[in-house]
Amino acid sequence: MREKLAKKLDWARPLRYANGMAVLGSKSGKTARSERTDPTVLATGIRAGERAALARGITLVESSRADHQEAAQELLAQVLDLSGRAVRIGLSGAPGVGKSTFTEAFGRYLIDQGFKVAVLAVDPSSARTGGSILGDKTRMEFLARDPSAFIRPSPSGGTLGGVARRTREAMLLTEAAGYDVVIIETVGVGQSETAVADMVDMFLLLLSPGGGDELQGIKRGIMELADLVVVNKADGDLKPAARRAAAEYGAALHLMRPKSPNWTPAVALASALKSEGLEEIWTSIQEFREKMSASGELEGRRAEQAKTWMWTELREGLLSQLHTHAEASRLVGELENEVAAGGITPTAAANRLLALLFPDRQA
Repeated sequence: MREKLAKKLDWARPLRYANGMAVLGSKSGKTARSERTDPTVLATGIRAGERAALARGITLVESSRADHQEAAQELLAQVLDLSGRAVRIGLSGAPGVGKSTFTEAFGRYLIDQGFKVAVLAVDPSSARTGGSILGDKTRMEFLARDPSAFIRPSPSGGTLGGVARRTREAMLLTEAAGYDVVIIETVGVGQSETAVADMVDMFLLLLSPGGGDELQGIKRGIMELADLVVVNKADGDLKPAARRAAAEYGAALHLMRPKSPNWTPAVALASALKSEGLEEIWTSIQEFREKMSASGELEGRRAEQAKTWMWTELREGLLSQLHTHAEASRLVGELENEVAAGGITPTAAANRLLALLFPDRQA
């Protein structure tokens, strides 16, 4: 199937070299540098499942350059018809709970079942350089080498919600490239680390045993978002503690109102280190998908997520416009100083900036 698709899209063309740079064997003779940002070339490669094209496409959508963003939107428009077919799974948990170990074990299990797996791992960003601190790809070395897997670590860039700003676009591109399961591994658990629930089908919360008072170790808000709670490290001396923790979390979930009338969140035990409990987790995910699809709630949830995405982009776009507008950019500094000195209220300062951007706006 994939070979026929590649032949149909004429992607399987040999590379030739010119001036020391790789050039695709096309009549246009474009250099590799121009090919890297050409939406049509990238779309062709992504539709054929070409990993290098997918990596370049994600780099393009993550770029903040205006010309790159314009090309990125053209790219997304060309592959949008192939997106939306994958199982979208969000994975979150406190630092040290074993998210990367679990993701690698679960990803390898899915590949053994015949699926292609993409992992979008969002790392904390360095406050100094903006780059990733943890480097998830290096911590999933076996999965990273598997031809049926694609791992893309991205710095969060300070974005709230535990995900990078362009994680949604990256997810669409991986789906268009033919990946059956997309796992979004987030930075961790916190009051703002819930945005992943607005872009996936199922949200998995990974927890560890032996942390003392288990119910005090996690925020109620994140528990209410979970579709499945997985107690990891249920092996060796920690197995009894894991069972006790699972029972406590199960009791806590029963006291919370389910976010869906078609699914009751459950608790599962797993050992990522020994690859135990993975089959049961995948069975729960399949059951979840079946129930949500049959009721129409999955389609409705994705539609709501798309609207949330639109408003998120609108807010980000307005902030970007504020910083690129010459007069507004100058006024921002003055107003910040006035607000800090108590000479003007923050609301009044914000209204002045809005009036500058939108002269016809009525306060």
